Amino acid sequence: MLARTAGHQVTGCDAHVYPPMSTQLSAQNIELIEGYGAEQTRLKPDLWVIGNVVSRGNPLVEAILDQGLPYTSGPQWVGEHILSGKRVCAVAGTHGKTTTSAMLAWILDDAGFDPGFLIGGVPTDFGVSARLTASGFFVIEADEYDSAFFDKRSKFVHYRPRVAILNNLEYDHADIFADLGAIETQFHHLVRTVPGQGAIIANGEDEALDRVLARGSWTPIERFGKGRQWQARTSPMGAQIWLEEVCQGTLIWQMQGKHNQSNALAAIAAARHCGVEPVDAIAALSRFGGVKRRMELRGTVRGIAVYDDFAHHPSAIATTLDGLRCALRATRPDARILAVLEPRSNTMKLGVMKAALPGSLAGADRVFGYGAREGKGALGWDLAQALAPMGEKARAFDDIDSLVGAVASAARPGDHILVMSNGGFDGVHDKLLAALAQAQNNT
Repeated sequence: MLARTAGHQVTGCDAHVYPPMSTQLSAQNIELIEGYGAEQTRLKPDLWVIGNVVSRGNPLVEAILDQGLPYTSGPQWVGEHILSGKRVCAVAGTHGKTTTSAMLAWILDDAGFDPGFLIGGVPTDFGVSARLTASGFFVIEADEYDSAFFDKRSKFVHYRPRVAILNNLEYDHADIFADLGAIETQFHHLVRTVPGQGAIIANGEDEALDRVLARGSWTPIERFGKGRQWQARTSPMGAQIWLEEVCQGTLIWQMQGKHNQSNALAAIAAARHCGVEPVDAIAALSRFGGVKRRMELRGTVRGIAVYDDFAHHPSAIATTLDGLRCALRATRPDARILAVLEPRSNTMKLGVMKAALPGSLAGADRVFGYGAREGKGALGWDLAQALAPMGEKARAFDDIDSLVGAVASAARPGDHILVMSNGGFDGVHDKLLAALAQAQNNT
């Protein structure tokens, strides 16, 4: 989308693309080719931009290499052709990157700055995940995952931000990082790229980020969190935003959980360095619409709500459940949460964090897990065994229809079904809504 706005003709290929990205490309009239056939070299583009999902052995990659065709990574292309000359605000962290990026972009847009942005989700306020404008401001979600099979540096080293948010840092991406220390090194590479006249907005309650910054920083640092420079204090009206013991205003909004208060602090602090006063940023966030697939209500049938959320890391699963529970506590303290989980990320497939699943799901009243036994998406471990410590509270399935049937049978009016996956989950959200509707018709 950015390349097309910049005047390029764009085509692309991928496998098993699902909404919202598939529908977004279609709406932009960008042609999507299913699969990676070597015959696509006949398109003869000026440049191939290769995503990090593609590795050696891929037939199209092998054809590109054999024919000596020009190629680059997505992050490098964005850094060189989109971000050059822009005042870049980059949002990094294990969790909250997408939501915080969307918040910051919305604050700047509301202030009339008309920022460009590249976000790993679709903010409902914009309807697209990326846009290029004439503005000098650009907000980018800064991922620590590697850039491409030929560039194992984290994506964010290509972005050279003037303002960098460091939200949090945990072990993740076990397929490319040996341990947390390896990720901390990449984060310090990002810190090294922020100019002295810029700003680093860091979570002051995160020990891993403390270690990263202790390696050296040449940029002023502002910290957010309990007892730090930026704080959020809960009040009967909402979340009071404080800077250096001065209340900047009260944030009244629909977002759930303390993690979103933390995201808001980071976005407000970063916006201040772009020229937006905190009181105006707070007012903008009161109108923030959120991001698709982040606690997105997909529908309600028979008084049963079905949500879609991107959570897949144990910490994110626990935080998402806690946020929903806190929201329900005020109005429906007796409401049940039925968690429907697909452990789909590369880290989850490796089984590195399977032991943490029962603890992360403790906030749910019932748990329904899905793990295919065969095929490309199959888990390399036994999901039922991993969930066994939860007893009868949890069940595991290897068939989508069986899972849908079990959830629909267990659900009762007033329940909240929280679906968590970083993939399409075989359209389980619509299937659940259809099954609930069918059960209603049958009664």
